[in-house]
Amino acid sequence: MYTLIRFLAFVIGSCLLTTVYAQPSERAVVLATLKSVALAEARWAMQQQPITVTAQTSPRSAGGKHDFFSEGDYWWPDTINPQGPYIQRDGMTNPDNFVAHRQAMIRFSRIVGALASAYVLTKDEAYVRQAFRHLTAWFVDPATRMNPSLVYAQAIKGRATGRGIGIIDTIHLMEVAQGVRVLEKAKRADKATVAAIRRWFAEYLTWLTTHPYGKDEMNAKNNHGTCWVMQVAAFARLTNNDSLMRFCRNRYKTILLPDQMAVDGSFPLELRRTKPYGYSLFNLDAMTTICQILSTPSDNLWTYQTPDGRGIRKGIAYLHPFVQDKSSWPLKPDVMYWNDWPVAQPFLVFGAVAFAQRDWLDTWKKLEHNPQVEEVIRNLPIRNPIIWLTEPQ
Repeated sequence: MYTLIRFLAFVIGSCLLTTVYAQPSERAVVLATLKSVALAEARWAMQQQPITVTAQTSPRSAGGKHDFFSEGDYWWPDTINPQGPYIQRDGMTNPDNFVAHRQAMIRFSRIVGALASAYVLTKDEAYVRQAFRHLTAWFVDPATRMNPSLVYAQAIKGRATGRGIGIIDTIHLMEVAQGVRVLEKAKRADKATVAAIRRWFAEYLTWLTTHPYGKDEMNAKNNHGTCWVMQVAAFARLTNNDSLMRFCRNRYKTILLPDQMAVDGSFPLELRRTKPYGYSLFNLDAMTTICQILSTPSDNLWTYQTPDGRGIRKGIAYLHPFVQDKSSWPLKPDVMYWNDWPVAQPFLVFGAVAFAQRDWLDTWKKLEHNPQVEEVIRNLPIRNPIIWLTEPQ
């Protein structure tokens, strides 16, 4: 009888863990689907020289050479008063705003994510050496490193030198942080550099959780609040900050789900925007990434539900049909980039692996895995599922 009980406990425990860790069959499909794309991207990354925030500056920035600077996307010159403060046109991106730092960070994220993915696939230490060239430039080298704060992000000419919502720009450091976790076990990984990188992220976490901009972003009601939790979770895991990880788990369960998701799985605050389709994809990607980062066998966000049944599975089930067939979308098309979505959304692959849902995986396989449209890349912080589904040993 004791042996039977132990066997049943093992079976039940194994079933519970399937929602946290990749099943071999789903993971194998993901690796096979992405291998050629990942290695091609890594070949590109091997040819790239480091470019950090110090490479370009803007006269409109109130910060210094090492400070990240960006401008609010939807803010434009006032045609009535061209020299006055900018005015807002929601959903309409101003192509003349300063975006060089954002582009450099996205490029950095692409490089580290690609090299870490290629290392997972091949164990070739050349990828590690190249990744650490870029990591050192961004986080360690005094001449080129970025300051660990975002005081001057998404500024608005004539209105603000920086804003809390600018914190969303560093979602592209998440794959950098995860890439470090993957690469730090390699023979060519420099322990002193890894320690310096962790110190950088620890300082940034302090800023994110104490500066008024960070607190404003944490309390944002829509995808900005989701992305704050997602970033803090990713950086806290890299820095082994268990208390912040617990805080993020609790915030997901008590704030994000009940305040943002409707009982049908939709996100009403995103549906009200001028780009409801793109914002819905983006927010669901962020929520599933939170589940991917923070779920444990004892605190599984994948299976967590509010008392009235809201949970991440319902969110994926709501949006999946509109990804599978965008023509069924019940609202008006987005005002910009309607034709560029969807791509291989991370919520599909993470959800498929967590719930062994093959139809979600089949949809994901058919979508674009290497998008080139800048706006799409900017709103797709998870582009390398390989490094998220391969937990460092």
